[in-house]
Amino acid sequence: MWDRECASYTVGPMRIGIIGGTGPAGCGLAVRLASVGFDTVVGSRSAERADEICRGLLAEWPDHELALSGAANAGAADCDVVVVATPWEAAAAAAAAVAAELAGKVVISMANALAKVGRELQPLAPSRGSIAAAVQAAAPRALVSGALHHVPAHDLGDLKRPVDCDVLVCSDHPEAIAATIDIVGRFPGVRAFEAGTLSHAGPIEAFTAVLLQLNAAYRTRAAVRFTGLGPESG
Repeated sequence: MWDRECASYTVGPMRIGIIGGTGPAGCGLAVRLASVGFDTVVGSRSAERADEICRGLLAEWPDHELALSGAANAGAADCDVVVVATPWEAAAAAAAAVAAELAGKVVISMANALAKVGRELQPLAPSRGSIAAAVQAAAPRALVSGALHHVPAHDLGDLKRPVDCDVLVCSDHPEAIAATIDIVGRFPGVRAFEAGTLSHAGPIEAFTAVLLQLNAAYRTRAAVRFTGLGPESG
């Protein structure tokens, strides 16, 4: 598990919980986390729904030994590190509902505030500037980072291929940046980079709308790569 004092992992398996983990992004992230050795708990408002989703994911990847289990969102929040993977409009409320359990933990926010306008998905301006900042306000004692905004859910969940993208990580807490980079950097094909404080989460989240527009225009799954940053995560 993550040790805040020494900014490293202590002996023993890390459990990562995903609040609202039954949607496409949450499911994709769950199988990818489990595939690189994390004990992953898929959370939902309904524990039965979470169990059903996990059974389906395990059946989809029978050749992988995936440590996946389902729980209510409170059970997911009881893990060492927690990801908020709900739709963006529910992210802050979901974090607030389990704020006591999130205290002192690294919490990764991956949602983007987007709205359909005509044929386009356009970025919105959340009241706190970003969904990550709203999650931090909802769980003020958590160590919130923003990450994984530009990774296509399908690519996360396809264990036959590397993810093949870069991930920007921002947080007001250095230990949250370090933990998130270490976790995400274990995904094959991913480089993860520190991108500053949560004040940068707004433009990072909003850029997802540009990627989705490219995907629609060119019928592809565009992702982000940066030049000049080297081959390693961090």
